[in-house]
This record gives sequence, C-alpha cells and structure tokens, in this order.
Amino acid sequence: MSEFREFLNEQLQDDEFREQWEKNQPEMDLIRADLYTSLLQNIDARE
Repeated sequence: MSEFREFLNEQLQDDEFREQWEKNQPEMDLIRADLYTSLLQNIDARE
C-alpha cells in the first residue's frame, strides 16, 4: 500500500475529515474524468 493511501486511511478515521472527503468526491470524480478525457484526446491527436 502506498504511503499516501496509508495516510488517507488514517485521516478517514476522523469523522470531520471523512465527511469533507466524501462531500468533495463528486467534484473530484468530474475533474478526474475531464483529465482522463483530455489525456485520451492528446494521445489520439498524436497518432
């Protein structure tokens, strides 16, 4: 397990932190999807 994942798991045991983390997940999912789409478009443009 990565150091980040270990740290995150520890932080998620804090109720306030976990609440904020979960609250922000939908936005983070959109950001990840947008970055992934941009990456795929850049790869397709090079081919």
